[in-house]
Amino acid sequence: MFTRELQAKLLQLSTKFPFVTLTGPRQSGKSTLARMTFPDYKCVSLEDLDTREFAEMDPRGFIADYPSETIIDEVQRVPSLLSYLQTHSDNTGEMGMYILTGSQNADLMSAVDQSLAGRVGVLTLLPFSHSEMVAAGLPHASIDDEIFTGGYPGIYDRGIEPTDFYPSYIRTYLDRDVRRMKDIGDLSKFRKLVKLCAGRIGQLLNKASLAVECGVTAPTVDSWLSILEESYIIYFLRPDYNNFSKRLVKSPKLYFYDTGLACSLLELRSPSELSSHYLRGGLFENMVINEFFKSAFNKGTEPSLSFWRDSTGNEVDLLRSESGIQSGYEIKSGATFSRDFFRGLNFWGNLSGADSTRKSVIYAGDRAMTTSDGHVIPWDGMRKI
Repeated sequence: MFTRELQAKLLQLSTKFPFVTLTGPRQSGKSTLARMTFPDYKCVSLEDLDTREFAEMDPRGFIADYPSETIIDEVQRVPSLLSYLQTHSDNTGEMGMYILTGSQNADLMSAVDQSLAGRVGVLTLLPFSHSEMVAAGLPHASIDDEIFTGGYPGIYDRGIEPTDFYPSYIRTYLDRDVRRMKDIGDLSKFRKLVKLCAGRIGQLLNKASLAVECGVTAPTVDSWLSILEESYIIYFLRPDYNNFSKRLVKSPKLYFYDTGLACSLLELRSPSELSSHYLRGGLFENMVINEFFKSAFNKGTEPSLSFWRDSTGNEVDLLRSESGIQSGYEIKSGATFSRDFFRGLNFWGNLSGADSTRKSVIYAGDRAMTTSDGHVIPWDGMRKI
C-alpha cells in the first residue's frame, strides 16, 4: 500500500467538516486512501445492489446502521441519501462523520452542492504522481516507460501489465459508466471519438473536425466530450486571456488525465514504440502538465493553469498563476537543451513583464541549470513542481 500525498489534506479537512468528498477517476485509489487514512471507519459501497436498494428504500434505516465514522463509496448512485445525511449531521454537530467517494464528477458534485453546501470539503485524487512513484520506490527505467505505464495504482499494486490493464479499464468504462451516465446511442462511434481524442493530445480542440470524422453532429460531440471530461478521462487546458495581444487563440487544448490510457488508445504495445511515434512530444507534454494538476489537487487546491498562444504562432505551453503572479513553462521532449527553447517564453515575458525567475523550460534531459533566460528543469525534477 503506497502513501498518497493527498492524505494530509484529507485528515485536515475531516476535522473541519462533517463530510469530506473524494472524487477522481475510477480506480485512482480513492477508496484505498480513505480506508488507509481512517482504518477504524466502517466501509460501505453503493455499487452493491442490496446496499444501494437499502439506502434508496430506507435511508433512515441506513443511517441508523451507519450513524458516523463511515466511508461511503460511489455515493452518487443514491443522491437522495445526501439530504438525509445532511439532516443527521446537523443534529449531531460532529466533524469527520462521513468520507464520500465517487467517480462521476458531474453527478456527484451536483448532489453534493444541492444537499451538503457548506458542510463538505471536496478533494480530487488522480492516479500516482511522479513524486509519489519515486517516494514509493517505483522509479521508471526511462521517460518513455513512465509515459507508457501511466499512474493507475492497480498496475503497481497488483503487477498488471499496462497492455492488460488499460483495455480492460476502457471496456469497463464504456460498458458500465458511460451507459449509466447517458444514452449514447451508437457506442462504436463513441469509441471512435475516444480514440480520436488520444490522437489529438496537445492540439487545439476542433469539434467540427471530430464531428465529421465520427459521423455525428456537433452537439453530439459536445455531449460526448462532456462525458469524457466528467469521468476524468480528458480535460481541457484553457487559453490565457490576458490582453497582451489582441490576436490570441481562443480554443482550449485537449489532454488526458493519464498518459498510459492514452497510449493504449493509440494502440502502442511497448515503451520502445514511443521513441519514433508522432505523438511522443505531445505525450511528454501531457505527462508534465498532469504533474501540475496533481501537485495542486494533492494540496487540496484548484489548479490555476492555462496556455498562451497568439495567431502568429508565438506560444507558451503552460502558465501557472499563484497569488496573482503568472509563471511560464515551455515543455520539450528533447534530451539536449537548446537556448532556442526559451524563444516563446522570452516573447511572452517581454509582453507580460515576467523576468527570468518566472520562466522555466522542462525538458527530457537530466541536467538542471539556471540561465539568464530562466530555469532549466530536467524531467525528474517534476517531483519538485
